[in-house]
Amino acid sequence: MRITRLTAHAVELPIRGEGYRISGGRLYHAIHSTILRVDTDEGVTGWGESCPFGSNVTPGFAGGVRAGLAELAPVLLGQDPRRTDVLARLMDVTLAGHAYVKSAVDMACLDILGKWQGRPLHEVLGGRFEGVPEIHGIVHGPDTETMLAMVAAYRRQGYTRFKLKLSGDPDRDIEALRAVDAALECGESMSADANRGWTLQEALRVVRAARDLDFLLEQPCHDYEACRALRRRTDIPIMLDEVIDGMHALLRALAEDAADAVNFKIAKVGGLTRARRMRDVCAEVGMEMGIEDIGGSDISNAAMAHLAQATPAKLRRPCLEWNTLVSRRTVEGGARIEAGRMAPPEGAGLGIVPREDALFDVVFDTSAAQAGAA
Repeated sequence: MRITRLTAHAVELPIRGEGYRISGGRLYHAIHSTILRVDTDEGVTGWGESCPFGSNVTPGFAGGVRAGLAELAPVLLGQDPRRTDVLARLMDVTLAGHAYVKSAVDMACLDILGKWQGRPLHEVLGGRFEGVPEIHGIVHGPDTETMLAMVAAYRRQGYTRFKLKLSGDPDRDIEALRAVDAALECGESMSADANRGWTLQEALRVVRAARDLDFLLEQPCHDYEACRALRRRTDIPIMLDEVIDGMHALLRALAEDAADAVNFKIAKVGGLTRARRMRDVCAEVGMEMGIEDIGGSDISNAAMAHLAQATPAKLRRPCLEWNTLVSRRTVEGGARIEAGRMAPPEGAGLGIVPREDALFDVVFDTSAAQAGAA
């Protein structure tokens, strides 16, 4: 089997409601995704997606995905898409860095591998573990009243795990933590994501004020060293996220006992192939992990759900699923979301069928490039 064509589509994903603000960052009303189609000479087609959530959140942006795919395409054509480890190495020696570009290729090739084997992707990634992966109700807003209303709305849908997106203002964040904690019912829990929004001194102020609350704190400070220093001064469990950008970062955090849990995002670490390796290391040492992506639509959701399903239940933290935030559907079917859980599709590979009305804007097509060269 050989890759014969790569086609990239630009897709805008409107954000529900009045927008979404990352701690310390700007307000987003939409995010821009790139959906990749990979065709083969045996008629098996794979789909992948890469969607950096804004250029000020993680290193990467939508234009970078598309330019990077154009750079990689000449070496990918003619390769066997089922050899995902070989392709990961080939992409690395062709284009240094730019993990989020390679993720779309890797996802599409694993989709092909699963379809070729006739197995859903969670079986390709190691096999189904017990239970259906949980998902967070993402709680954000300009004030505490809005956040409490979101908790109540999620509760009515069956959610029991809530993730607060904090503002970066310690006073507001302490108020929000206390208010949501007081509103929790039996069997519910919360985590809080600062998205690197605090200095170390601000983070210390918050954890001291909230020391009596039961929650996990995600990525409180901008850099690894500040997060590690905070963990040594608080009993509140710390999850590292933005700074866990690959295996080397994960191994350092484990060696230095810098986290109680880690969150790794598929596109940020270079794709499902690398995310699977990181999952295996975490599972070996008993580290709890969140499995997410840096942005996306139903295609990224399906990839997250498959990898989470193939992760030991006791070690997987709730996922963030993107349909909570974005209103545009890009596939028929997809992951099954019900009562705060996300089950992966059961079809072969990713188990998704992209909607034609979501893929009208072609930004890169190797067949057109080859025709022009001829």
